[in-house]
This record gives sequence, C-alpha cells and structure tokens, in this order.
Amino acid sequence: MAASVCRVGSTVGRALAKSRSPVLLSLRRGQASVSYAQSLLGAPETQLTALDNGLRVASEDTGHATCTVGLWIGAGSRYENERNNGTGFFLEHMAFKGTKKHTQTALEQQVESMGAHLSAYTSREHTAYYMKTLAKDLPKAVELLSEVVQSCSLNEAEIEQQRGVVLRELEEVESNLQEVCLDLLHATAYQGTPLGQSVMGPSSTARNLTRQDLVEYINIHYKAPRMVLAAAGGVNHEELVGLAKSHMSGVSFEYEGDVVPVLSPCRFTGSDIRMRDDALPLAHVAIAVEGASASSPDIVPLMVANAVIGSYDLTYGGGKHLSSRLARIAVEDKLCHSFQAFSSSYSDTGLLGIYFVSDKHHIDDMMHWSQNAWMNLCTTVTESDVARGRNALKASLVGQLNGTTPICDEIGRHVLNYGRRVPLAEWNARIDAVTPSVLRDVCSKYIYDKCPAVVGVGPIEQLTDYNRIRSAMYWLRF
Repeated sequence: MAASVCRVGSTVGRALAKSRSPVLLSLRRGQASVSYAQSLLGAPETQLTALDNGLRVASEDTGHATCTVGLWIGAGSRYENERNNGTGFFLEHMAFKGTKKHTQTALEQQVESMGAHLSAYTSREHTAYYMKTLAKDLPKAVELLSEVVQSCSLNEAEIEQQRGVVLRELEEVESNLQEVCLDLLHATAYQGTPLGQSVMGPSSTARNLTRQDLVEYINIHYKAPRMVLAAAGGVNHEELVGLAKSHMSGVSFEYEGDVVPVLSPCRFTGSDIRMRDDALPLAHVAIAVEGASASSPDIVPLMVANAVIGSYDLTYGGGKHLSSRLARIAVEDKLCHSFQAFSSSYSDTGLLGIYFVSDKHHIDDMMHWSQNAWMNLCTTVTESDVARGRNALKASLVGQLNGTTPICDEIGRHVLNYGRRVPLAEWNARIDAVTPSVLRDVCSKYIYDKCPAVVGVGPIEQLTDYNRIRSAMYWLRF
C-alpha cells in the first residue's frame, strides 16, 4: 500500500495513483499516427550519474515545458520493527511542515509562487519526495527538496499536531476494505517478519513517537547510497548533476559503527485470516501465493499471466464478450462485483494473487473459478491467451508512463531496484519472449501445488475452508 500524501502547492490530493489507466494514444490535430514500435524507438535515453558520496542522479529529457523531480529513498516499513512501525509514514507527514531555513508558511509560499505541486509517499521498501513544476524552476525545486530531506525542522508542536492527523487517517483507512484486505494479506503471508507490518503502522506508534525517534530514523536510513535524485520532463542532465553536487554532496554515506542496515529475509507462510462482519454488504476476499522478486527473470511471465486473468468491474461494458475467461464467467453467473489479478514485488520476494468483491452467496463459486484460472495458466493456457496477455501488458506499460510524474517515479524505483532504468524496448523484448510453454512452466513453479495465503473480510460465512482451498491448488491428472 502506498501511504497517503502530505501535499502543498496549488492542489491537495493523494500521491501517485496505484492503478494506472489503460493506454489511450490520443493524437494532436494534424499529427500522423504513431505505431507502438515507433514509440519504443523514440523513447529518450535515461542518463545516470553517481556522485562521490554514492547518491545517484538519473533523468530523462522529454522536452516538455514542465518537469517532475524528486528523491527516492530505500527506506520504508520493511526497515522498521514492532516498536517503531509507522515512523517512515509519520515522517512523511512532517516533511513539508518547515525546514531549518524555511517555516511551513514560507515553504508553502515558495511552492505556490512556482505554481508547483509538492508530494510524498511511503511504501514498504521506498519513500519518495517529489515536485512537479515548470522546467525553468528546476534549480529551486531541487533546493527545496534537498532542504526537506536534509534539514526538516521536526518542530515539537507540529509533531503533536500531526499525531492527531495520522490517528484520524488510521481511522479513515479502516473504511477502505480493499486496503484492509491487502494489509491483512501481507500480515498473514509474511507473519512474524517486517513485510507483515503495514506502512502506516499501528495507532500505538503514532501516539508514542517522539522527535528523537524521527531523528534516529533519518540518521539511520537517509544515506546517500540509498538515494536517487530522479527527474523527467524538460531536464538537462548535466544541470541536474550540478544541482545535486551543490545541494546534496553533504548527504552522509557513513553509518555509525559501520553498521549498515541489511534487510532480513521474509519467509512466506501459507495461512489465512478471516474477519467476519455480517453487517457489511459485500465480502472482500484475496488469495495469493509467493511471487517473484522485482529483479527475478520470472517477473515478466507472471505479469503476462496476470494480464491473461485480467480484471473486471460491474461498470465495465462487454459482458459475455470480455476477453478474460474469468471475467466472462463472473458476468454470466453474476459471481462478483469486481476482481483483479495483482502482483506486489519486493527486493527478494513478492505476492501474486487475485482480489475480488462479492456478495455472500457467491464467494465459494468465485474462489473456485479464480483458482481454476490459475490451474489453467499452469496446464492448458493457449497461444491466443498468451498473445492477448502480451498485448494487454504492453498497452498497460505504455499507458502508465503518461506524464512526467509517473516517468520520474519509474526512474526512481528502477534505479533503487535494478541500479538502472529498464527501457521500454527491453520490457517489450522480454514480453515477446513469453510463450505458452514458458508461461506454463513459470506459473507451475509459483502456483501449482503451493500453499496460498487467504484473507476474507465482511460476510464471509461461505468462504471455503482453508484445507479445501489448498486442495484446489492442483489438479489430479492422468
């Protein structure tokens, strides 16, 4: 789950949307049609430079009059423990409440005068602070971002004020049953490990965090080799490197006692959590197996597999003519209000699953057909299924990069995950290499006869017993 946003500037809202819109290649009047292959060839190169202290600077010059620039940091709830879980999220709320040079009012006035948007988000392994502004204001944007990260004032009175804000937000998120369901899925799948913790943390942490806890978190995790200054839009890379040297050469790369935080392995446990509440109108159910890590070569075949399963919502048109087999069954038998195949990838593990919302009478049938879709991927997936999945995935990848902000976000995350920006042409080649045989082999490796993690929230009396769900993770074949 990406945490909520503290945003100042000309708009207030949430950070990068979790779900991206399908690709829509709209053309300006008078322009000729651009093919998918031409869009791959025309993609600008992402340039990457490392400073002496280990901080990396990456940018893509798209020639726009605007740009997005930000700092992506390798720190999130996975780096926390039971005592301080939620510190990174709390710190995100404090980020724009003033620095040692600018009060909160002065900082907001600076951003407003530029017509910029200043935002942040926290996830399980990453934290990001970024600004969208006019390309000509890039120097000021980098200066303000460097202040926010290096010299946040952490005023005691502001900490107390934000404590109440965070507690209210924790209450609000409980009404978002999708987020509740997916947080519980992590809690049971990675029980006893840091990945089982939520990004926002428990209310007890928000009530008891001190200024010293926040300072300690920054001193431990905000180190130059774990930071990426990323930018996309009308950006000159050499200028960006110069700005990084001016404002961020002083970011420390040393750890006290040379104790570098190392992520401990997070084991996956097949298990379930059930929160029955018959007062709720609909059941929210998720089932997942352990998926591939972000750097695994299996990640692309699993992405194609998810594209084959697809998604569905009652608001969609198409009905029985939908391309996804699971969607057609869901429509014809009225099994659910919505479903989506999802994948959450981390540095060394991942979750591959299906989430659906159903009334209490169709949970068992929807679970059956969801697992049946998985078994089809492992045994009988066809060339036409895979071709459709490849095309859908390509369209999704292109559609997600609509604007400087999602491009900048991808650059920051890629450099943290892979040490480089993976170009779209490379993704395209890897997607084209997925054949039915490859898909069956990879899906069998991760799905077939594996113990799943299962979560149900709401009127879930009909949710199948775990042992029966486990027995449906393979087919008896003769």
